[in-house]
Amino acid sequence: MNLHEYQAKELLKKYNVPVQEGIPVDTPEAAAEAYKQLKVQFGNNFAVVKAQIHAGGRGKGLIRGTKQNGVAVGKNAEDIKTIAGNILGGTLVTIQTGEAGKVVNKVLVAQDVYYDGPSKRQEFYLSILLDRASGQNMIVYSTEGGMSIEDVAHDTPEKIFRERVHPNMPLQGFQARKIAFNLGVTGEAFKNMVKFVTNLYNAYIGLDAAMIEINPLFKAADDKVIAVDCKLSLDDNALLRHPDLVALRDITEEDPTEVEAGQYNLNFVKLDGNVGCMVNGAGLAMATMDMIKLSGGEPANFLDVGGTANAQTVEAGFRIILKDPKVKAILINIFGGIVRCDRVAQGVIDAYKSIGTINVPIIVRLQGTNAAEAKALIEQSGLKVQSAILLSEAADLVNKAVNA
Repeated sequence: MNLHEYQAKELLKKYNVPVQEGIPVDTPEAAAEAYKQLKVQFGNNFAVVKAQIHAGGRGKGLIRGTKQNGVAVGKNAEDIKTIAGNILGGTLVTIQTGEAGKVVNKVLVAQDVYYDGPSKRQEFYLSILLDRASGQNMIVYSTEGGMSIEDVAHDTPEKIFRERVHPNMPLQGFQARKIAFNLGVTGEAFKNMVKFVTNLYNAYIGLDAAMIEINPLFKAADDKVIAVDCKLSLDDNALLRHPDLVALRDITEEDPTEVEAGQYNLNFVKLDGNVGCMVNGAGLAMATMDMIKLSGGEPANFLDVGGTANAQTVEAGFRIILKDPKVKAILINIFGGIVRCDRVAQGVIDAYKSIGTINVPIIVRLQGTNAAEAKALIEQSGLKVQSAILLSEAADLVNKAVNA
């Protein structure tokens, strides 16, 4: 589950992680008032308006049809009001959103941390995530902050550092000091960096986060170390331990079909292909997608109905897949282990009759318990559903459907 920047920062503050303070608002007038509050609180004339969407590259991104960036600096209340008015309600297109972009419903009016002081201002990069290869948590960091970490990794890979932490152990003091040393900070900034990294790792563990990314991680001119931005993803499987965090979910930022699928406990991910897939089991789903590509098609989705597929889940899956106008065929590939194939076949028939006319070919491949009975049910139903038992049969039928 992804969070907005303003939500992530509020959570980090609970773990004593210093952040760039800000006020989330949804109207230009509220943005101007937020600026006034920040000016009184911090004494700065400048403030930053940041579009709140679940995507990176906001600073370079543009509101469609304008020259307004998704992140902009204002020097007075009128500036802030104008910028917020340009951003709110607009569609922000960034390198991560693609051409579709995302509608901006909120902006964060944030304090200016780029003030003058006795030391040099510096921007770093730091993220924490799971390294699946080693089964350990990994801190990725670099002296090159404030820019795309992918570009840094490509152009100057020697500037990317990694520190692995065993999941059963806290971040050790020597590891935090090693990170601060590699980032090149000294004196008071070194101490602040050690505290920052330690507290951030505690937040990662405490929140059951899947990923925390701070870019830029900022050393201010007075040696304070601050999270200027934060991307935070929570592990969906751990939300049972955090019922208070579930309320932070913003479904307007998610694909509507994926949200609908979740209501039926379907594991669904929308893709860009032309063959809709409905499968039970993630491994079988991946194999099915490979088979579709080998047959000349492209998967339109990943859809795992689980081990207890019935008429209701099959119908819901049908309806979700059919919302994609690119779909030229639907392949149902079910292995009858926990569930009997003839029950799934009856579910397909019932769902077909409930939905009505379906104008794309449907190929059903059922294997396992009562597979022969299931094939007979489908063939005798009189519906335009093609059945197969072997995977090669299903592949041939998909090939004919997409190339018809």
